[in-house]
Amino acid sequence: MPAVRNLARAATVLTLVFASAFASQTAFADLDDHGDVGDGGTNQGANSRDDGTLSVTVGGVVFDRSKNGSGNSTGALTSTTSWTPPACWYAPMYTPDQLQKKLEPIWEAGSTGSQWDNSQREKYHANDEKKGFNKDKSGDGFWWGTYVNKSYPPGWDSCFDDDYFWVDTGDAPPANIENAVTPEILAELAYNEIRVPGTKVTLAPANATKVNLPTWAWLDAADFKPVSVTASVQEIGISATATAEPVSLKIEPGTADAVTYPASGVCEINNGRIGEPYAKGKADETPACGVKYLRSSGDGTYPLRATVTWKITWTGTGGAGGDLPDGSFGATQDVVVQEIQAVNR
Repeated sequence: MPAVRNLARAATVLTLVFASAFASQTAFADLDDHGDVGDGGTNQGANSRDDGTLSVTVGGVVFDRSKNGSGNSTGALTSTTSWTPPACWYAPMYTPDQLQKKLEPIWEAGSTGSQWDNSQREKYHANDEKKGFNKDKSGDGFWWGTYVNKSYPPGWDSCFDDDYFWVDTGDAPPANIENAVTPEILAELAYNEIRVPGTKVTLAPANATKVNLPTWAWLDAADFKPVSVTASVQEIGISATATAEPVSLKIEPGTADAVTYPASGVCEINNGRIGEPYAKGKADETPACGVKYLRSSGDGTYPLRATVTWKITWTGTGGAGGDLPDGSFGATQDVVVQEIQAVNR
């Protein structure tokens, strides 16, 4: 019967995915992250801070994005490995009174069958007015439940194997429950919220380059500095900060008829800068980062792609910390390549 219950919960959420195109925003405002109507956990909200930045609560987790990248060209990181941030997680969701208020109407409706309802009442000691739902522990812990990434990425339904469970304040969640929030899980969720600057490189020559002419490429050092997001669960006093720091730029010319500088096409960050701005008098020098096109783009352009790799580290409550997989973010820009015109006299 637990499997039926969990399957029903997952199916409810899946139904919402398809129903969202037709349901009004007002209807969804009262839905918790199980896909059920409820008034329990904190699901989503935003609060303006004194410094004008925004802290956002999503799925029981508060995200501080005040040190994130900004601007219209920012984007999310893609892991350079097969690793992905958690698609779902467990976090504090209900106080004893809130869980009672949520479950008792379900049992009264009888939609899950009397046998299941009775076993649930027994599990939560619902008939004990003082101890039911752990009311004797009010203020000393929370009932934890499932939260789902609202974009429903692969694996979003993998957290429906466990029903609500109780965790005393100050205790770690059960070790056998995967993705129950810890500082490391919070760091992984913060990773998913990081936004980094766009990667349009500055080129010299700027408007159009010439065949066999080295083209210098660089990124504005002021835009490429570490960014970070902090995730926390304030009810239980844990947090983690994921920090992204740029380490290299990869240049892909958009044609096989080109060579890159360096030959690998990967420009390492040096003294806080990626590439080197062109300056007068450097025409005969080889750029630290750049490209040389060997053939004209004709009436069209070449799609030069610039991708920055970001090293991700994290620190968390209790001195925890470590590395997460590198992330990357790239963009494509059009480059005009012209033949060098000779003048006959």
